[in-house]
Amino acid sequence: VQLQASGGGLVQAGGSLRLSCAASGRAFSTYALGWFRQVPGKERELVAGINSGRSTYYAESVKGRFTISRDNVKNTVYLQMNSLKPEDTAVYSCAARTGYIRTTSGDYGYWGQGTLVTVSS
Repeated sequence: VQLQASGGGLVQAGGSLRLSCAASGRAFSTYALGWFRQVPGKERELVAGINSGRSTYYAESVKGRFTISRDNVKNTVYLQMNSLKPEDTAVYSCAARTGYIRTTSGDYGYWGQGTLVTVSS
């Protein structure tokens, strides 16, 4: 599966952004999907994931602010980000794997390119 992320940009603190990740290839509905973020000098962090059955995972730092969803007809996964904070500034990447959500980036075999989210204070 090939992934193409979009939707990053510059937003003020308290604002919202929606990231999209469109997939090509077969069996999109069977993959677990995740949104990771990375800042320079730090490991990639899973911020949200969604299984094929639509159960979800959220990092504690984004619970109540971010929502992950998937549209298996459009082969797209979304990350709605509300109440953004400067510490949410990062490069966000989408990823896919067979099986269930894992929090470790090395467990994902398919990656989209990153999209930069910058939150100004």
